[in-house]
Amino acid sequence: MQAASCDIGLIGLAVMGQNLVLNMNDHGFKVAVFNRTVSKVDDFLANEAKDTQVVGAHSAEELVALLKRPRRVMLMVKAGSTVDQMIEHVLPHLEAGDIIIDGGNSLFADSNRRTNELAAKGILFIGTGVSGGEEGARLGPSIMPGGNPAAWPHVKPIFQSIAAKVEDGTPCCDWVGEGGAGHYVKMVHNGIEYGDMQLICEAYDLLQRGLGLTADELHEVFTDWNKGELDSYLIEISSHIFAAKDEDGSPLVDKILDTAGQKGTGKWTVISALDLGQPVTLIGESVFARCLSALKDERVEASRILLGPAAKTLDADRTAFIENVRRALYSSKIISYAQGYMLLQAAAKENGWNLNMGGIALMWRGGCIIRSRFLGRIKEAFDKNPALENLLLDSFFSDALNQYQASWREALIHAVQLGVPTPAFSSALAFFDGYRTGRLPANLLQAQRDYFGAHTYERTDKPRGEFFHTNWTGRGGRVSSSTYNV
Repeated sequence: MQAASCDIGLIGLAVMGQNLVLNMNDHGFKVAVFNRTVSKVDDFLANEAKDTQVVGAHSAEELVALLKRPRRVMLMVKAGSTVDQMIEHVLPHLEAGDIIIDGGNSLFADSNRRTNELAAKGILFIGTGVSGGEEGARLGPSIMPGGNPAAWPHVKPIFQSIAAKVEDGTPCCDWVGEGGAGHYVKMVHNGIEYGDMQLICEAYDLLQRGLGLTADELHEVFTDWNKGELDSYLIEISSHIFAAKDEDGSPLVDKILDTAGQKGTGKWTVISALDLGQPVTLIGESVFARCLSALKDERVEASRILLGPAAKTLDADRTAFIENVRRALYSSKIISYAQGYMLLQAAAKENGWNLNMGGIALMWRGGCIIRSRFLGRIKEAFDKNPALENLLLDSFFSDALNQYQASWREALIHAVQLGVPTPAFSSALAFFDGYRTGRLPANLLQAQRDYFGAHTYERTDKPRGEFFHTNWTGRGGRVSSSTYNV
């Protein structure tokens, strides 16, 4: 058996795992690899990892024996029970002070549990988000580690070496926080990704159906957008998608079935938002939009029965319409990130995490799917005011929304006139209007709750924290509810 000469071991040689290994190898780290289907190890060494210093192992025991102390074992396996099974498989071969790293898309609550369970056994655990897809893993992903802080110094040189770098060379990787903090930040990243993608799809739909733009024209529009304040990876790849042709020369995008899938992180984000009482409406609508897209057969049948507006395209100024849609997209994007950061702040308070909000934006500036110029502005906002309650209260973002809101509303008026669904655009504007409103109609809602359930209410002419009940019908009693809450 070879000597313990490897810096880190990685288990799970699917696309992400393989590319992370090659990335580590490129940066001078010696990596040992193992896969439950052992033939994948030999295939990898004979092909993608040929002529590298990657070392193959045919068992977990052999893998661990190849590692320098403290042993660092990174799991790139399917989230859920598979992670727990692999941990149990590796544990007998580890000793106190060794480190297990989960680099999959695990639920943050599982990472909380694993951090505590493994600490009781003397093993340090890191649950880290890794974003950027296949290309990011190979050339530089965004890495969001959390878990046991004692493990961080031992993995920091590897992670920060292989991570993407921003313009000044700062790595898109830093310690996020204890327990499941890393996976929580990755979950919110993925939720924002859902929102970004849905917003771009709604802009595409409005331009295509509102102006009748062809795929080639859409390619030109998105290429132009990517040169300005919407500059981002997702806008860039969308422009490339519109330019792609099928074998017969027609636009490939027009031949792709309009049903979207999901892996669960967007749903987890919405569930967490509900648990924490945070109005993360745009990501919620983005998840539901995917669910609606899956009802393809029903939608086709409904399209023959349910009528929409008579107008099919708008008699509108093309340049002005495109600019209105661009501004609506940018404004809605601001709302999406503001909501995402509201959720991060609430989760940090709930879990006792000391999250560096500006640092998170910096980690997302390169390598990950939502990387964009826009994230630099978020970093600047928190640098200017680390205690910032909401991104919408920062002058850069409030000025942009105040300047663009008329165009945003105009775009949505056109969408309503055309019958083009814009759930993310619309929910973003509704949130904006709700957040900037000093008095909402919840006073009536509270009266209704008190009427039917004696749930009490506060008064505008009394101090906060004093609750009142009215016998609305004259038949009710004076006793109010103290346990039920909506």
